[in-house]
Amino acid sequence: MKVVCIVGLAGSGKTEVAKVFQEHGFARVRFGDLTDEEIRKRGLEPSEQSERSVRERLREVHGMAAYAKLNLPKIDRAGQKANVVVDGLYSWEEYTLLKAHYGEDLYVVAVWASPKTRYQRLSHRPERALTPEEAADRDMAEIENTNKGGPIAMADFTITNEGSLEDLRQDTERIIQRLR
Repeated sequence: MKVVCIVGLAGSGKTEVAKVFQEHGFARVRFGDLTDEEIRKRGLEPSEQSERSVRERLREVHGMAAYAKLNLPKIDRAGQKANVVVDGLYSWEEYTLLKAHYGEDLYVVAVWASPKTRYQRLSHRPERALTPEEAADRDMAEIENTNKGGPIAMADFTITNEGSLEDLRQDTERIIQRLR
């Protein structure tokens, strides 16, 4: 079983990359589902503020590797039937936990887009849209508080996503071919 983790800042195209992997037979595990589930459990309105509060609380309770730790059983179950793509690796601690668990079977794909491109995408996103100010604030929080730079730096593959959706698909499919 291969486990491919997608990492990048908000609006970079992580979910679109994960969808292409899914179309090629990978089972998808989205780390952000934990946040969404917790927001529903608490009866909160979905917003950047409530999402951030929940993410921070999960990390206070479970440590900085919270999302990887809490999703390990789901990844392992999915991996019994297919290779797995993880949509949304967040922290260095998550990376090191997953690397220790999956070893050479773990691959990281970083998806990069400029802040200008990402902020424009995020402002037009149908779900969880962000203003440019909210997006910049989230960038700072992810870089400074979740150690997201480490997994990006350690990526096995990097996609620059400044073009069309079709360009992104083609770049992703080239990576999938290299993994086979």
